[in-house]
Amino acid sequence: MQIKPSQAALDEIERVTLEHYESNAESFWLGTRDHDVSQNIAAFLQALPQDTALDILDFGCGPGRDLHTFKSLGHRPTGLDGSKAFCQMAHQYSGCPILHKQFLSLELEENHFDGIFANASLFHVPSQELPRVLGQLHAALRPGGILFSSNPRGSAEGWQGQRYGHYMELETIRAYLHQSGFEIIDHYYRPSGMAREQQPWLAIVSQRQNAKI
Repeated sequence: MQIKPSQAALDEIERVTLEHYESNAESFWLGTRDHDVSQNIAAFLQALPQDTALDILDFGCGPGRDLHTFKSLGHRPTGLDGSKAFCQMAHQYSGCPILHKQFLSLELEENHFDGIFANASLFHVPSQELPRVLGQLHAALRPGGILFSSNPRGSAEGWQGQRYGHYMELETIRAYLHQSGFEIIDHYYRPSGMAREQQPWLAIVSQRQNAKI
């Protein structure tokens, strides 16, 4: 039986992971600002009402690349990140409001967002905390709201260098989402056009149901 991390261990997981991003903020920006995530953004927006400005939360917004895109498309995005350096960079780059909040101590306004875009961020949440965090995202969405998540695939949990990750396959993620009141409406593997073993990323579009299971 897996031993659940103590609160002190959870605090350490978040502290060390965030310190990694704080220390590497500029190099992270230089290494990711030109990544093509248009497939993810399109899949997310296609599941939402069309021809209207949407209230979007970019959960784990990093330096603001996708915030800038959402704003340029006429939406009202808000960023959220646990790294103070990323929050400053994201605000400077996008001009959007930014919430400096850690994933394991969230406080979000309920029924506030049409969609939440969690691109390469939720996998940093330890498994024992994932139901609670997903529940908070569920509450922050308006009825029928959309949660997009893209995370590296696998069946392991733990440290990779100075970053903690929880790697899941589709059926495991589906169970967490269902438990938290979400229904998967689409999923795909990335990069597109490759053999499955060469597609390390799993993208999921899910919809908030009226009540958690």
